[in-house]
Amino acid sequence: MKTKKALFLIITLALTPVLSLFGRGSSEAPRTLELRYGFSSEPATLDPLDPSNTADGRSILFNVYEGLVRPEPDGDIKPAVASSYAIEQGGLVYRFTLRQGLRFHNGEAVRVGDVKFTLDTAIAAAYQGFTQIEKVETPDDSTIVITLKTPDVEFLPYLTIGIVPANNTDREHNPIGTGPYRIESYSTQQSLVLKKNPAYWRSGFPKLDKVTIVFLANSEALLLSLRGGNIDAADITGSQVDQLNDADFDIFPGYSNAVQLLALNNDVKPLDDIRVRQALNYAVDIPEIINTAFSGRGEASGSPLIPGLAKYYNRELVNPYPSNPERARTLLREAGLAEGFSLEITVPSNYTMHVDTAQVIVNQLAQVGIKAEIRLVDWATWLSAVYRGRNYQATIISLDAANSSPRMFLSRYLSTGSSNFINFRNADFDQVYQAGLSEIDEAKRIALYQEAQKIISANAASVYIQDIYHFRVFPKGRYTGILNYPLYVTDFASITPR
Repeated sequence: MKTKKALFLIITLALTPVLSLFGRGSSEAPRTLELRYGFSSEPATLDPLDPSNTADGRSILFNVYEGLVRPEPDGDIKPAVASSYAIEQGGLVYRFTLRQGLRFHNGEAVRVGDVKFTLDTAIAAAYQGFTQIEKVETPDDSTIVITLKTPDVEFLPYLTIGIVPANNTDREHNPIGTGPYRIESYSTQQSLVLKKNPAYWRSGFPKLDKVTIVFLANSEALLLSLRGGNIDAADITGSQVDQLNDADFDIFPGYSNAVQLLALNNDVKPLDDIRVRQALNYAVDIPEIINTAFSGRGEASGSPLIPGLAKYYNRELVNPYPSNPERARTLLREAGLAEGFSLEITVPSNYTMHVDTAQVIVNQLAQVGIKAEIRLVDWATWLSAVYRGRNYQATIISLDAANSSPRMFLSRYLSTGSSNFINFRNADFDQVYQAGLSEIDEAKRIALYQEAQKIISANAASVYIQDIYHFRVFPKGRYTGILNYPLYVTDFASITPR
């Protein structure tokens, strides 16, 4: 008996290491912290120096690239690729010190030449805000000096543009940044995989090892994937939130930091007549749109500027054209359109929220004799035909900004602006807008920007509807660290699994 017991003990001891590998011990091994996140549109480009990217594209690249500075959730601007900066000569000169030891995702050191190349490339591409740069100099291996054509004390937010290696000749297919994640793979219409940058300069970030971004055909497919567990989290709209069970999901609300509008092509008839554009504004009932298409979630806005930029936003424009069908019909008669007219509204089909808005507007316009028809197109067609080609009558879209500067919104209305796809031209606006760019006194600058908004509204450049609330949805109790920015971005680096 003693011999048998001894033999059993030897066998048991011999098996113990094996059991620890395949049994309990395997569950204690380090696990890969991965998040599967759903998006309803893909990046138009992976190049941070291409200004034609989508809002979702910029949101993704926010995690891959960093500028000399980076935005904070409270709207503040902090150093990133630069370790410090100084604004000199009343906003004419910006001086940056390069962060020491910083490396790109490919392991190469970041040099002042990379910064100069990035900024010079953005200037050549007429990137918003960069045409006002007079020169970029690198007097030594750690200093970058940007001199503007005229003083601009609000130029700093533009410098969140991602710094790229000067020797990367194919940024579209070989994206290399300094951010918390690098792009491991990208399969169009399927997924994009972000992998943790182990050499990231911000200690303790990112929290997740891997983020797989899954591209869904539309918002409904995204919602189905959430319910089915094919994705862990996603950004959704208010009408979709109502379809989720609060017991299953944590729902984090926030502004989309974009203006949803019925954009009107001011160059085509009859929309080239201000009376017709004003009639459209009076015919559209914005509170009804918010209540019907967004379950009452959203903030009405009659301005091209987001309400989130509270210091600059003109509160007088919350509802400058209250619903008034009779006034709309009177304006149409004055414009010689007593019988109404036909209007084609082009809408990108992948954005359910814009399709829902269009359907409400079609019914509202019918009440004043305007026969509106929705034309659904894919995102690529919208970009080429509407945004770039300006071949449309009206469209419903949300316009966001690459940074939190009010000029990123207002510059779209400059007569000579490359992003002025609604073809709005007004000499008074141009003059006020340009004055705002060079005004050093903050109170005067705010007044100028608010006046610029009033000019756009008075001329009914388009129908400004709302800043749509968006909601980040996660499995109940499983994640923390979900941050909101005054930009449309998702900061994956801060998301922390419980």
